[in-house]
Amino acid sequence: MPILEILSAVLPADGRVLEVASGTGEHAAYFAPRLVPRLWQPSDPDRELRRSIAAHARQAACTNLEPPLALDARDAAWPVTEAAAVVCINMIHIAPWAAAEGLVAGAGRLLAPGGVLYLYGPFRRDGRHTAPSNAAFDRSLRAQDPAWGVRDLGAVAALAAAAGFGPAEAIEMPANNLSVVFRRL
Repeated sequence: MPILEILSAVLPADGRVLEVASGTGEHAAYFAPRLVPRLWQPSDPDRELRRSIAAHARQAACTNLEPPLALDARDAAWPVTEAAAVVCINMIHIAPWAAAEGLVAGAGRLLAPGGVLYLYGPFRRDGRHTAPSNAAFDRSLRAQDPAWGVRDLGAVAALAAAAGFGPAEAIEMPANNLSVVFRRL
């Protein structure tokens, strides 16, 4: 899986990896056993999704996958006090902008210098979509909820800079997505 290759290269060699908005838990169950000795901490604000995460964790049966936490990225206080990295896959475009603001601010509070904030998903660059499929996806998202939409990488990078992160490292991924890596200064 291409995301695993990137995570293996950019995550600190050990420590807690907080996954924000883990959804069903499939990523957590896949990544955790492949990223030992890191401790994978899934989270999601939705109770039903946390049940799904727990079910996937039971099937994965690996010792470095923690039980899911109730965490809403928008909250001023998170139920985690330390992490080496924060990972968020496919959330900021399927959530209000306040969720992206909360995610970056929370990661800024949580991570020590050198800590990694990893984002994955579609992004615009300089206000433009990177592919016609991303423009269509953006229209579809905004039709479902006007607060959703494909975010501009520059706007996300500005949030990250304000929260104490260095410049974005953007890595092209399949299906017109990006892996975006920020490091805490």
